[in-house]
Amino acid sequence: MECDFIALKMRIPSPTFRRLFPPNRPSSVSSAKLLDMPHKSSALKFFSFRVNFSFCACLNAIESDPTNGFALTDTPSSPSRLEEVNGKISRKFLSPNWPNLSLSDQTEGIEVMKPLSFTVKEALKRYSGMLRECASRRTLNEGKGVHGNVIKSGIEPDSHLLVSLINFYVKCGSLVLARKVLDEMSEREVVSWTALIAGYASEGCATDGVSLYCEMRKENIRPNEFALATVLKACSMSLDIEFGKQAHAEAIKAGFLLDLFVGSTLVDLYAKCGEVELADRVFFGMPDKNDVSWNALLNGYAQRGDGEAVLKLFSRMTECEMKFNKFTLSTVLKGCANSGNLREGKILHSLAIRSGCELDEFLGCSLVDMYSKCGATYDAQIVFSRIKDPDIVTWSAMIAGLDQQGHSQEAAELFHLMRDTGVKPNQFSLASVVSAATNMGDLCFGQSIHSCIHKYGLESDNSVGNALIMMYMKSGCLQDGIRVFEAMTDRDLVSWNALLSGFHGFETCDQGLRIFYQMLVEGFKPNMYTFVGVLRSCAILLDVCFGKQVHTHIIKNSLDGNDFVGTALIDMYAKSKCLEDADVAFNRLTNRDLFTWTVIITGFAQSDQAEKAVKYLGLMLRGGIKPNEFTLASCLSGCSSVAALGNGQQLHSVAIKSGHFGDVFVASALVDMYGKCGCIEDAEAIFKGLFSRDTVSWNTIISGYSQHGQGKKALEAFRLMLDEGIVPDEITFIGVLAACSYMGLVEEGKKLFNLMCKDYGITPSIEHHACMVDVLGRAGKFNEVDIYIEEMKLSPYSLIWETVLGSCKLHGNVDFGKRAAEKLFELEPKGDSSYILLSNIFAARGRWDDVRNIRALMTTQGVKKEPGCSWVEVDGQIHVFTSQDGSHPKTREIYATLEELGQKLASIGYIPKTENVLHNIGNKEKMEHLYYHSERLALAFAFISTNLIKPIRIFKNLRICGDCHDFKLITDLTNREIVVRDIKRFHHFKRGDQCGNFEAIIGKCCALFSYDGQDELFVAAFQSLFKLRFMQGKMGSMNNLLPTVFFVAINFSVV
Repeated sequence: MECDFIALKMRIPSPTFRRLFPPNRPSSVSSAKLLDMPHKSSALKFFSFRVNFSFCACLNAIESDPTNGFALTDTPSSPSRLEEVNGKISRKFLSPNWPNLSLSDQTEGIEVMKPLSFTVKEALKRYSGMLRECASRRTLNEGKGVHGNVIKSGIEPDSHLLVSLINFYVKCGSLVLARKVLDEMSEREVVSWTALIAGYASEGCATDGVSLYCEMRKENIRPNEFALATVLKACSMSLDIEFGKQAHAEAIKAGFLLDLFVGSTLVDLYAKCGEVELADRVFFGMPDKNDVSWNALLNGYAQRGDGEAVLKLFSRMTECEMKFNKFTLSTVLKGCANSGNLREGKILHSLAIRSGCELDEFLGCSLVDMYSKCGATYDAQIVFSRIKDPDIVTWSAMIAGLDQQGHSQEAAELFHLMRDTGVKPNQFSLASVVSAATNMGDLCFGQSIHSCIHKYGLESDNSVGNALIMMYMKSGCLQDGIRVFEAMTDRDLVSWNALLSGFHGFETCDQGLRIFYQMLVEGFKPNMYTFVGVLRSCAILLDVCFGKQVHTHIIKNSLDGNDFVGTALIDMYAKSKCLEDADVAFNRLTNRDLFTWTVIITGFAQSDQAEKAVKYLGLMLRGGIKPNEFTLASCLSGCSSVAALGNGQQLHSVAIKSGHFGDVFVASALVDMYGKCGCIEDAEAIFKGLFSRDTVSWNTIISGYSQHGQGKKALEAFRLMLDEGIVPDEITFIGVLAACSYMGLVEEGKKLFNLMCKDYGITPSIEHHACMVDVLGRAGKFNEVDIYIEEMKLSPYSLIWETVLGSCKLHGNVDFGKRAAEKLFELEPKGDSSYILLSNIFAARGRWDDVRNIRALMTTQGVKKEPGCSWVEVDGQIHVFTSQDGSHPKTREIYATLEELGQKLASIGYIPKTENVLHNIGNKEKMEHLYYHSERLALAFAFISTNLIKPIRIFKNLRICGDCHDFKLITDLTNREIVVRDIKRFHHFKRGDQCGNFEAIIGKCCALFSYDGQDELFVAAFQSLFKLRFMQGKMGSMNNLLPTVFFVAINFSVV
């Protein structure tokens, strides 16, 4: 680099000015040709030297002189003027602490020119011009040389030169040196302060600039319009709106409010701080407006996401014939992008084409961003392809746009293309491609990007680190995510939220609560994403106590009205069964969307409050919100759990009207609802009408057939499922094994169990083992049950022993039943069913002392028997009855109907089965007890309250008693179809047809022959007979089997 300078026959500068710098080393000159002429004491003699020196060399010599290229006059007044100036130099100006400011001593040649001379005023002006030139080119070393030349020249700097020095150091980034110049000035005027304040702002130290302005005001220096505009710019950069408002007040007092620059910076301040209304008032109060003020207000509306306001303001700008530039178009495009306004964005694109700046990199990047955020990815790619040399910002915008629109694969490919073109990725492009890897679920690709991030040294960047944490958390690599989090030196709230998002699994969600607590300890203020994440953990843990504490923080942060946070609160309370709190949170929300309605409806449905779920669905429909498939499926699930057939049928019609009837989730929920409400024919019809049937659909119909005692259909459906190529899962095999259990198909059950384990590789769950125990136990194969439990190591599971106890009750096996009950007393001492079943086994054998002992044990343990009840739905209302209930409004009519039925039954030879009354009372009391069982009361009410054509559907919370199971006689008398669902399954009774209940038939045979369940050969023979008759379709009546049963019993010496 070359630089011209003038060698001055130096006077010794004044001591005060010389204190600014330490003594310089003498510079050496390789060669010089000096003009041979006499020197006069009355004139300054200058020589022009052209010196080549290294750009990075330390300045150890004078660099530039303001007289280069000018002919100075040899006037006698010049020396006297300089002497006078030197005598007046203030000793407060300079400091000995300045760094060495001199030129390198490397010179190559010096050309001699004619002597030149300057007046002091001209010299100062020339020095100022050179400093401005150095400032514009950001050449710090050259400017230091000029500064050194000023010192050596002995000239006393005027205010203009000092401001130039401050401005030069500021623009070259040397704020410390600029501040030293200001500190050593004897008279610091507003221009000097303003220059330094502007420097701090331009270097990103806006807060220091504001502090410097305060220091200026403490010295009673009144600001001018430029000082106010500068400090307002600093406030805008630091988002210090409070001090900005004070500066605004000062501008009003000083009468500068109408100044164009002050007004523009005020608009910019309020716009950037989100006070767009204040910015609007200031803007429209300005008498004159320029493109800067228009752009500032446009940017404020764009940042707020108010695309409509941006477009209106831009329209007014064009109406005022204000010329817009690419920055204006870029701002308006940002407003369109934030509001998703594609149509207006395209209009702006056409304006950009007309103005000839479409291919500008800056505007092109804005167009790419607008099209990407508006979902027009193809248009964004077209704009991107037209940009000749896209920079990293444009590449990053295109990659981020592709990822945000779900084109993660294309985003990854574009990233590779960017690297192939030699563009170095920045933190934004890397964060976007990590997000793309997360969305693709490609952990391997994400890890390769992580290594690339490490290579470029960008791991400490927050946006990159946060994206990495999110990737590892969503991929289940929690430890890797924690390592990235711990390696970050400057974590922000997004980092904590990303970490919190990974702990939503049941085994790890307790960590989420600890993370939330630690975040509060470290002083971070949670936002809505934080609260949504921690509430999700509380919902999974069912930790309503911690959830309520989080709720208090939500209220303190004024986020209880936020839709997302409110929905998370509803979900947490609903899953914790605190439905009243969920209802309160729901009613506080003003903007309830479909997701919010679905959450509250699902909460009621899962808590067996189907009526409220349907009620809220009705409110949602009246509010103009259409349900989606998840809303309907949740509601139908609630109707299934409480067998609310009427509500379910209404939902069926809603599904048809809303167009969701063909959805596989809704259809499966309908099949399940009709099946669990006792309408297996309707469930079958819907299933057969499905165009697409998945595993869930098949599981639903198979389980439905099993629950309705239609085991043959269940097995047929399983075979059809396999024929269609649908792979069964764990639920499928529970359904088919239950069918085998109800039908007594032991070998078929074993075959299916082996098929599940060997062919489909499904590890048997405790439910599968319980099904196998039930298959063997119902068939009376207690030796095999004992061996199976021991081999499979099933002793610690209460479900296994509950199944065994039920089988022992069926077959009257006292010893094994007692053993199973004792095991249950250890595992679940508070469960009432084990006590009741064992008591019933003893009572059936007449062992009343043992019954009393069991009842006493229940009292000691504080166990209470759940009272039996039955209910029936009539006209959408549920009517519940208990045994010998007299509380119903129609009790008199109910009892009269029962009396009438009793007389009709007695006329055809019905004899009550008093052996089903397991109480040590007289026979008459037993008959009365049977006569007013809860299911009989429900049946009588249904007779007097329902249509004669409709089937009667009764639901019971316990097992149906053996005497009430003889509803076959009532169906013959009344010609009414009766369906009873007890705690185990459905029982169907039709005229001429009996419930095909294998266990009921077994129980009748055992009771008929007083069989004690010990002889497995008898059971095996009867099992084979039953299977044969079932397969032949000859199970019309129990009476058809009696002759053969007598034959088998006689041969086995049972009779």
